[in-house]
Amino acid sequence: MWQWPMRFPPRYESMYSPNLYSSPLYQIITGALGPLFSPPFPGGEPFRGHHHDNDANSDSAVLRSMGKTRWLILVTCLCLFAAFSDGRELKAWHKSKLPDYNHTLATILVEYASAVYLSDLTQLFTWTCCRCNGLTKGFELIELVVDVEHCLQAFVGVAKDPNAIIIAFRGTNEHSLQNWIEDLYWKQQYINYPGMDDAMVHRGFYTAYHDTTIRPAILDAVERAKKFYGDIQIIVTGHSMGGAMAVFCAFDLRVIQHEKNVQVMTFGQPRVGNAAFASLYFKQVPNTIRVTHDHDIVPHLPPYYYLLPEKTYRHFPREVWLYNIGLGSLVYRVEKICDGSGEDPNCSRSVSGNSIADHLVYYGVKLGSDEPMSCKIVMDPRVLNHGTSDSRGNIILSRDPATPLLKMSTTEFDNQEMPISVD
Repeated sequence: MWQWPMRFPPRYESMYSPNLYSSPLYQIITGALGPLFSPPFPGGEPFRGHHHDNDANSDSAVLRSMGKTRWLILVTCLCLFAAFSDGRELKAWHKSKLPDYNHTLATILVEYASAVYLSDLTQLFTWTCCRCNGLTKGFELIELVVDVEHCLQAFVGVAKDPNAIIIAFRGTNEHSLQNWIEDLYWKQQYINYPGMDDAMVHRGFYTAYHDTTIRPAILDAVERAKKFYGDIQIIVTGHSMGGAMAVFCAFDLRVIQHEKNVQVMTFGQPRVGNAAFASLYFKQVPNTIRVTHDHDIVPHLPPYYYLLPEKTYRHFPREVWLYNIGLGSLVYRVEKICDGSGEDPNCSRSVSGNSIADHLVYYGVKLGSDEPMSCKIVMDPRVLNHGTSDSRGNIILSRDPATPLLKMSTTEFDNQEMPISVD
């Protein structure tokens, strides 16, 4: 007889974890349905009754019929196991301690996520921009990095309230074809962190942080800030694709740089990896809040398929869903704190993700570029005295934390601005 336990064909075996064959559900399935999956003539024993030579045609028909039956049952079992695995994973995440949501902090961080979109580097570097005078007033920017080649932008600085190093990443430029291609290029790739062979992530989001000028500039600025300000908290934020980059930055800070106090809050962030990555990320950076807004389309992408939990993209906890209720002029905004699954069916997943307008405003703050038609940047040429520019046009502006903030009048340099555009 064919020896048990039964094993799935190799092409399907690779889709599931090594724990599949020791799971209780698997033992039940193989015990109950084993005869249906057995080969027709294991060890020479007939599949049904006594086998005679003149029954060849009849046996062939039976084999074909039983083959179809076995594959049908196989697919059913795979779906059952997928659902079982998903539920077991949800239960494990529910038991973990979830971060608390702080409304005040969210209204502060969304302003940083908005300011990083601005194209005037002079105003941004001196923190005199039109989006720099609200709850973020007094922020001391240490490093501003612009990867012109890939239309990416981020900054690092220190805030007084909260007392923390703030890292902010710019999101997708709505009209930048290059960024949108990266957003829509959903092919996953294995990341090269040790001991994380099953973790797969979005190729475009991963390379935007790891394979550009962004990562080394950010890590250098964090190191300089900690030397001057001490071991204070690090908060990473971003909107849209900037939220995805914030995730990889925070994970990098925890796993590779061994930073202990890292917090993340993103706005309109897409899914960035599979269930294995989501689980590992949540263990490493549990103090993470993903804010979503009503019918915002981006948090629904790339798609989530709950019947294939180990292969599909998946969000990690914890979501806070902003939506409005009411009729006419009586409209109230609700901030719903979601469960620990990362894919709460009663939060943003309960509605269709079909709105770009909901993606561009969070907490009443505009999130998007002031130069939506290109990756154009504007700056006074003398600002480059505080930074470097490489042969590809990428710019890093740095300030020594020990020196006072630059006192530059933005109107003084209006006639000396140097536009740089990337189409």
